[in-house]
Amino acid sequence: MQSVKNIIFDLGGVILNLDMAATINGFKALGASNFTSVYTQLKQHGLFDEFDKGLISEHAFHSAFNQLTGLNLSFPAFEQVWNNMLLDFPEHRLLFLKELKPKYRTFLLSNTNDTHIRAFEAQLFSQWQLPNLEPLFEKAYYSCRLGMRKPDAEIFRFVLDTNGLKAEETLFIDDSPQHVEGAKACGIKSILLLPGQDITQIVPSIL
Repeated sequence: MQSVKNIIFDLGGVILNLDMAATINGFKALGASNFTSVYTQLKQHGLFDEFDKGLISEHAFHSAFNQLTGLNLSFPAFEQVWNNMLLDFPEHRLLFLKELKPKYRTFLLSNTNDTHIRAFEAQLFSQWQLPNLEPLFEKAYYSCRLGMRKPDAEIFRFVLDTNGLKAEETLFIDDSPQHVEGAKACGIKSILLLPGQDITQIVPSIL
């Protein structure tokens, strides 16, 4: 893909391995039989959007979550199941990102929340002794610290404008189709990462 100078990566399902079913099934096993009606990869209840945008605290989210699902979980019990979806950081992906950084302006753009950030940074440190993901990118952006989330145009425009990036020179990679469509609507070249695909194979094939 000619004229790509900048690459924006999603995190979960792209760099960090995810198992969303582990969290969904975990809450179902605890009695939240309606959980998939309020939370999936493609669509989620407004409560989760608010948490992603950092508009409510962890403990306010936990309380509202219990009310929404009919559960009565303590915060530690909730936190454990909520984080079950977060797996590992494969070494080959981290090495690939390190190799890309001197050649392209690379960024991370993730819809996430404080509970997950704390968990995946602990996992990153445990696995690879990295305190966070910042060393792998020019800048890492998390929705909960911006007050915006994908697929809304404002978050893509924020990353472009803040860093002086041209949309037509920027590639975005995500595993959620609605996020890819949101980026495309802003003029960003966008790739949907399909199940079984890996950035270490897909990105070199399109650059």
